Amino acid sequence: MASDGATIRHATREDVPTIYGLIHELADYEKSTDLVKATEDLLTKTLSHADPNNPSSFTPGYAKTFLITAPEGEVAGMALYFYNYSTWTAVPGIYLEDLFVKPKYRKRGYGKALIKKLAAEVVGLGGSRLEWSCLTWNTPSLEFYESLGAKRKDAWVGLRVEGDALTRLAGS
Repeated sequence: MASDGATIRHATREDVPTIYGLIHELADYEKSTDLVKATEDLLTKTLSHADPNNPSSFTPGYAKTFLITAPEGEVAGMALYFYNYSTWTAVPGIYLEDLFVKPKYRKRGYGKALIKKLAAEVVGLGGSRLEWSCLTWNTPSLEFYESLGAKRKDAWVGLRVEGDALTRLAGS
Protein backbone atom coordinates (compact mmCIF):
# COMPACT_ATOMS: atom_id res chain seq x y z
CA MET A 1 0.00 0.00 0.00
CA ALA A 2 1.22 3.53 -0.77
CA SER A 3 1.68 5.89 2.15
CA ASP A 4 -1.46 7.90 1.36
CA GLY A 5 -3.87 4.96 1.64
CA ALA A 6 -3.91 3.87 -2.00
CA THR A 7 -4.74 0.19 -2.46
CA ILE A 8 -3.29 -2.43 -4.80
CA ARG A 9 -5.18 -5.45 -6.08
CA HIS A 10 -5.14 -7.85 -8.99
CA ALA A 11 -7.35 -6.86 -11.89
CA THR A 12 -10.58 -8.69 -12.64
CA ARG A 13 -12.32 -9.16 -15.99
CA GLU A 14 -14.38 -6.04 -15.22
CA ASP A 15 -11.14 -4.00 -15.14
CA VAL A 16 -10.27 -4.68 -18.79
CA PRO A 17 -11.60 -1.30 -20.05
CA THR A 18 -9.46 0.44 -17.41
CA ILE A 19 -6.37 -1.56 -18.38
CA TYR A 20 -7.03 -0.80 -22.04
CA GLY A 21 -7.21 2.91 -21.24
CA LEU A 22 -3.98 2.79 -19.24
CA ILE A 23 -2.21 1.00 -22.11
CA HIS A 24 -3.26 3.83 -24.42
CA GLU A 25 -2.10 6.47 -21.95
CA LEU A 26 1.28 4.73 -21.69
CA ALA A 27 1.57 4.51 -25.48
CA ASP A 28 0.76 8.20 -25.73
CA TYR A 29 3.49 8.99 -23.17
CA GLU A 30 5.94 6.90 -25.24
CA LYS A 31 4.72 8.56 -28.47
CA SER A 32 3.78 5.14 -29.86
CA THR A 33 -0.02 5.12 -30.02
CA ASP A 34 0.12 3.87 -33.61
CA LEU A 35 1.78 0.65 -32.39
CA VAL A 36 -1.04 -0.39 -30.03
CA LYS A 37 -2.92 -3.33 -31.52
CA ALA A 38 -4.57 -4.45 -28.27
CA THR A 39 -8.35 -4.39 -28.01
CA GLU A 40 -10.56 -4.92 -24.99
CA ASP A 41 -11.63 -8.24 -26.49
CA LEU A 42 -8.03 -9.43 -26.90
CA LEU A 43 -7.15 -8.32 -23.37
CA THR A 44 -10.18 -10.16 -22.00
CA LYS A 45 -9.05 -13.34 -23.77
CA THR A 46 -5.32 -13.16 -23.04
CA LEU A 47 -4.96 -11.65 -19.56
CA SER A 48 -5.37 -13.72 -16.42
CA HIS A 49 -8.11 -12.18 -14.28
CA ALA A 50 -8.61 -12.51 -10.53
CA ASP A 51 -11.93 -13.94 -9.41
CA PRO A 52 -13.70 -11.12 -7.51
CA ASN A 53 -15.11 -13.68 -5.06
CA ASN A 54 -11.74 -15.41 -4.55
CA PRO A 55 -8.84 -13.02 -5.32
CA SER A 56 -6.29 -15.85 -5.12
CA SER A 57 -8.02 -17.68 -8.00
CA PHE A 58 -7.30 -16.62 -11.59
CA THR A 59 -8.66 -17.36 -15.04
CA PRO A 60 -6.22 -18.85 -17.56
CA GLY A 61 -4.15 -16.21 -19.31
CA TYR A 62 -0.65 -15.07 -20.14
CA ALA A 63 -0.21 -12.04 -17.88
CA LYS A 64 -1.64 -10.53 -14.70
CA THR A 65 -2.19 -6.92 -13.76
CA PHE A 66 -1.90 -5.12 -10.45
CA LEU A 67 -4.01 -1.97 -10.27
CA ILE A 68 -3.37 0.80 -7.76
CA THR A 69 -6.40 2.83 -6.71
CA ALA A 70 -5.98 6.28 -5.19
CA PRO A 71 -7.92 7.17 -2.01
CA GLU A 72 -10.18 9.27 -4.25
CA GLY A 73 -11.40 6.01 -5.84
CA GLU A 74 -9.81 6.31 -9.29
CA VAL A 75 -7.42 3.70 -10.66
CA ALA A 76 -4.14 5.60 -10.72
CA GLY A 77 -1.90 3.08 -12.43
CA MET A 78 -0.97 -0.47 -13.22
CA ALA A 79 1.81 -3.02 -13.32
CA LEU A 80 1.20 -5.64 -16.01
CA TYR A 81 3.48 -8.67 -15.61
CA PHE A 82 4.07 -12.32 -16.41
CA TYR A 83 6.18 -15.12 -15.00
CA ASN A 84 9.52 -16.10 -16.45
CA TYR A 85 12.11 -18.70 -15.55
CA SER A 86 15.88 -18.71 -15.06
CA THR A 87 17.66 -21.84 -16.20
CA TRP A 88 20.79 -20.81 -14.30
CA THR A 89 19.01 -20.54 -10.96
CA ALA A 90 16.20 -23.00 -11.77
CA VAL A 91 13.59 -20.73 -10.17
CA PRO A 92 10.84 -18.47 -11.51
CA GLY A 93 10.81 -14.72 -11.70
CA ILE A 94 8.59 -11.94 -12.96
CA TYR A 95 8.94 -9.81 -16.04
CA LEU A 96 7.26 -6.42 -15.71
CA GLU A 97 5.86 -5.66 -19.15
CA ASP A 98 4.32 -2.28 -18.33
CA LEU A 99 4.40 0.02 -15.34
CA PHE A 100 2.30 3.15 -15.66
CA VAL A 101 1.03 5.75 -13.23
CA LYS A 102 -1.21 8.52 -14.50
CA PRO A 103 0.58 11.88 -14.50
CA LYS A 104 -1.72 13.45 -11.90
CA TYR A 105 -0.85 10.64 -9.45
CA ARG A 106 2.92 10.71 -9.87
CA LYS A 107 5.17 11.68 -6.97
CA ARG A 108 2.84 9.93 -4.50
CA GLY A 109 4.88 6.73 -4.27
CA TYR A 110 2.51 4.70 -6.45
CA GLY A 111 5.18 3.45 -8.85
CA LYS A 112 7.34 2.36 -5.93
CA ALA A 113 4.35 0.68 -4.27
CA LEU A 114 3.64 -1.32 -7.45
CA ILE A 115 7.29 -2.36 -7.80
CA LYS A 116 7.37 -3.40 -4.13
CA LYS A 117 4.20 -5.46 -4.65
CA LEU A 118 5.84 -7.21 -7.60
CA ALA A 119 9.00 -7.85 -5.57
CA ALA A 120 6.87 -9.43 -2.85
CA GLU A 121 5.15 -11.56 -5.51
CA VAL A 122 8.56 -12.81 -6.73
CA VAL A 123 9.71 -13.57 -3.19
CA GLY A 124 6.39 -15.28 -2.43
CA LEU A 125 6.79 -17.73 -5.28
CA GLY A 126 10.40 -18.48 -4.37
CA GLY A 127 11.73 -16.53 -7.33
CA SER A 128 15.03 -14.79 -7.72
CA ARG A 129 14.51 -11.78 -9.97
CA LEU A 130 12.22 -9.04 -11.15
CA GLU A 131 13.10 -7.76 -14.59
CA TRP A 132 11.86 -5.12 -17.02
CA SER A 133 12.98 -2.87 -19.85
CA CYS A 134 12.96 0.89 -20.10
CA LEU A 135 13.38 3.11 -23.13
CA THR A 136 16.83 4.72 -23.23
CA TRP A 137 15.37 8.22 -23.58
CA ASN A 138 13.18 7.89 -20.49
CA THR A 139 15.62 9.44 -18.04
CA PRO A 140 13.07 10.12 -15.25
CA SER A 141 12.02 6.46 -15.20
CA LEU A 142 15.60 5.17 -15.41
CA GLU A 143 16.58 7.36 -12.45
CA PHE A 144 13.52 6.19 -10.51
CA TYR A 145 14.28 2.52 -11.15
CA GLU A 146 17.91 2.93 -10.18
CA SER A 147 16.84 4.65 -6.95
CA LEU A 148 15.04 1.40 -6.07
CA GLY A 149 18.20 -0.65 -6.58
CA ALA A 150 17.65 -1.73 -10.19
CA LYS A 151 20.79 -2.20 -12.27
CA ARG A 152 21.06 -1.62 -16.01
CA LYS A 153 21.88 -4.71 -18.04
CA ASP A 154 24.19 -3.03 -20.56
CA ALA A 155 25.87 -6.31 -21.52
CA TRP A 156 22.63 -7.66 -23.01
CA VAL A 157 21.00 -6.62 -26.27
CA GLY A 158 17.25 -6.90 -26.61
CA LEU A 159 16.13 -8.86 -29.67
CA ARG A 160 12.73 -9.37 -31.23
CA VAL A 161 11.19 -11.11 -34.23
CA GLU A 162 7.68 -9.96 -35.12
CA GLY A 163 5.20 -9.44 -37.94
CA ASP A 164 6.12 -10.82 -41.36
CA ALA A 165 9.58 -11.82 -40.17
CA LEU A 166 8.01 -14.00 -37.45
CA THR A 167 5.66 -15.60 -39.95
CA ARG A 168 8.55 -16.32 -42.32
CA LEU A 169 10.65 -17.75 -39.50
CA ALA A 170 7.83 -20.00 -38.34
CA GLY A 171 7.36 -21.31 -41.87
CA SER A 172 11.02 -21.93 -42.60
